[in-house]
Amino acid sequence: MYSGSSPTPALMLPPPPARRDFISVTLSPAGGGGLEATSGYNNSKAWRRRSCLRKWKQLSRLQRNVILFLFAFLAVCAVITYANMAEPWKSLNSRSSEEQNSDLEVPGLKPANQAVLPIPQKADAGLRDTSLQKPPKQPPARRGPPNLQIRPPWRQNSQEGAAESQGEPDQANKEHKTEKSVISWRGAVIEPEQGTELPSNKGKDADKPSPLESEDVKEPVPLNERQVAVIEAFRHAWKGYKEFAWGHDELKPISKSFSEWFGLGLTLIDALDTMWIMGLKEEFEEARRWVATELNFDKNVDVNLFESAIRILGGLLSTYHLSGDSLFLEKAKDIGNRLMPAFNTPSKIPFSDVNIGRGTAHPPRWTSDSTVAEVTSIQLEFRELSRLTGDPKFQDAVDGVMKHVHTLAGKNDGLVPMFINTNSGQFTHLGVYTLGARADSYYEYLLKQWIQGGKRENELLEDYVKGIEGVKRHLLRKSQPKRLTFVGELAHSRFSAKMDHLVCFLPGALALGAHNGLPADHMTLALELAETCYQMYAQVETGLSPEIVHFNMHAQKNQKDVEIKAADRHNLLRPETVESFFYLYRFTGDKKYQDWGWEILQNFNKYTWVPTGGYTSINNVQNPSSPEPRDKMESFFLGETLKYLFLLFSDDMDLINLDKYVFNTEAHPLPIWSSA
Repeated sequence: MYSGSSPTPALMLPPPPARRDFISVTLSPAGGGGLEATSGYNNSKAWRRRSCLRKWKQLSRLQRNVILFLFAFLAVCAVITYANMAEPWKSLNSRSSEEQNSDLEVPGLKPANQAVLPIPQKADAGLRDTSLQKPPKQPPARRGPPNLQIRPPWRQNSQEGAAESQGEPDQANKEHKTEKSVISWRGAVIEPEQGTELPSNKGKDADKPSPLESEDVKEPVPLNERQVAVIEAFRHAWKGYKEFAWGHDELKPISKSFSEWFGLGLTLIDALDTMWIMGLKEEFEEARRWVATELNFDKNVDVNLFESAIRILGGLLSTYHLSGDSLFLEKAKDIGNRLMPAFNTPSKIPFSDVNIGRGTAHPPRWTSDSTVAEVTSIQLEFRELSRLTGDPKFQDAVDGVMKHVHTLAGKNDGLVPMFINTNSGQFTHLGVYTLGARADSYYEYLLKQWIQGGKRENELLEDYVKGIEGVKRHLLRKSQPKRLTFVGELAHSRFSAKMDHLVCFLPGALALGAHNGLPADHMTLALELAETCYQMYAQVETGLSPEIVHFNMHAQKNQKDVEIKAADRHNLLRPETVESFFYLYRFTGDKKYQDWGWEILQNFNKYTWVPTGGYTSINNVQNPSSPEPRDKMESFFLGETLKYLFLLFSDDMDLINLDKYVFNTEAHPLPIWSSA
């Protein structure tokens, strides 16, 4: 209490003690005598964890969820960023290593055999390094087809085998000497191809394609105007297909739509090797991407064995050989395996139809027969598939068919009936013989299998030459007034002067046989029949051949050699005549065949060209003012007709060299077997 003006303390307190820092030292009983120093704060890991956990629990649920979401989002972003950056980092690293390796190379030293074609890639690989034209020092104006892989694509990988073959030359010579070296047939002396051999079943040991020899690498011949015109026709047809029928079987150019047969992109697959040969890189790459991503054979669909083998299997195998891209071989193996159930018949003569999804096969609904052409014109493709895969089942199946047909009764001087029963294995409808539909390619494949196998399978040659002798004896006649040589038909000993356009494959086959050592009169007949096939175009108002003609055999005033019935006057854009012109130009050098082919192309452009894209079959070749379009472009127009025209107009005799390749009946070139 205070009184007056001067304060007087009522209670005196002592001053506060000065603040002192301290350190306590305690014994940690759990630490086994260890010391724990503690200052004014606790910095142990356990304490920090407890502190963080306490703070985490003090947060609200919303705050905790937001933090967790942010962490998850950052983690996802990190994963995506790594995935996007990993591939460029790898490519940069590989590129830098390649550059380092190239710096280490000694200038002027290169491998003895440089690979011209890319090594076959995996099925999902792109066309990054696939060149459709030969790259070094090409003038801009020079265009040409790509380099071709002309040797068998598989080679044994064992160096020990090579060493053994070098170390035992005498033994190899002895083995060659024991072979039958000469084939004699009706005065023709034919030696087997030297250095060729039948395929080995050890193909599974092969793992890489063999490079082209340096002498096979040649500068492409520049394209001429006629070849450029064929390319323009192809691009116009492709434009319509791409715009209105992409991925479907066939284009309907008038209605700007498509039609399906098997639903497997027949036109696209048929045209693959045509694009490669023409050097159409952009179109080829686009089609290749479709094959890689869209072509699927696992479908519940019935396909025709013959058509699938020659168009799909043949097209894929051919494209594999030309491009070296293993995607096409993988697809070929897939479809080849799916077609094999057709051979599950009592006679081993295959059914005509196969369900490639279910793995079942059956004959046509109206008969238990297959046509002879169907079962004997799949051999080139299946034999080549065995050679590439090392699996003998494909070749065994088709070779068994040929051996069976070789022994059958019912032939007439080598001519075969049109039908064969899949249960009994015997010919049916005896007494009817033709080189047209249902029998034509039987004769073609006899010759081409013999060539494919290196001229060693004598039974095939025997049947082919007998068949040609049968044609001469029973089916050849002369027309009036120009005395054109033509091939008719025989039905129960009655001759018909009917000739399918399909028969126009025969001049080319005869010329090919003569080129490979068969009698000279085969070439003489080839020249005569080629003239006849040309007249089947030239004597028609539109300059386009009908599907079937009948020849006049008796002289009449103001009468042409060719007569056309109303049911036969359609044109399907078929290739057989220009196919034969191609062979004859290659073997004779006579440019009239090029001129004839040019006339046909001009007439295709005049009467079948559709402005919006594509070409159409026509119903009436006798009416130039109204040819009546059928609104369908067959796949073989791109796969065969335009391909043969392009090759016909080329003066490069090495463009699909006929001593190294044999064409299947759908114009897909396959290599002649050779051990290089």
